[in-house]
Amino acid sequence: MARPDKAAAVAELTEAFRSSNAAVLTEYRGLTVAQLKTLRRSLGENAQYAVVKNTLTKIAANEAGITSLDDLFNGPTAVAFVTGDPVVSAKGLRDFAKDNPNLVIKGGVLDGKALSADEIKKLADLESREVLLAKLAGAFKGKQTQAAQLFQALPSKVVRTVDALRAKRDEQGGAE
Repeated sequence: MARPDKAAAVAELTEAFRSSNAAVLTEYRGLTVAQLKTLRRSLGENAQYAVVKNTLTKIAANEAGITSLDDLFNGPTAVAFVTGDPVVSAKGLRDFAKDNPNLVIKGGVLDGKALSADEIKKLADLESREVLLAKLAGAFKGKQTQAAQLFQALPSKVVRTVDALRAKRDEQGGAE
């Protein structure tokens, strides 16, 4: 029979996997408590970084329907559970790992899809959700402006054509 404290830990981790849209597994061997505190701050407000036990976390991930991480649960493991924009947290992890080589990104999961360490680094190279949405809005606005100019140009071109035809008719009418 499982001990109640371990069952509670598995239930808590299972809920963390289910409620987050991304989870990144790291190895933190050699990092000090102060460095871990700095890492937690660099992940942003929408991420929770927790040092976990491999066996319990593997059970919790499987209960949450995530089996792709099973090979990554070895050595000292910590998980960043991301509930917000995963790009911000991936950037925080990547930047922290550049300054602190003891932090090793093992891999992770994003919306149920397994990610390798390299894919997480590529995710960190993306712009944040807000920046991408702003660029999209700017593109839409530009297309709307072009459409408005096109729609405005058509009637004015028709008016110029009618005026030219009228002038030509008046010239021909006066010449007869």
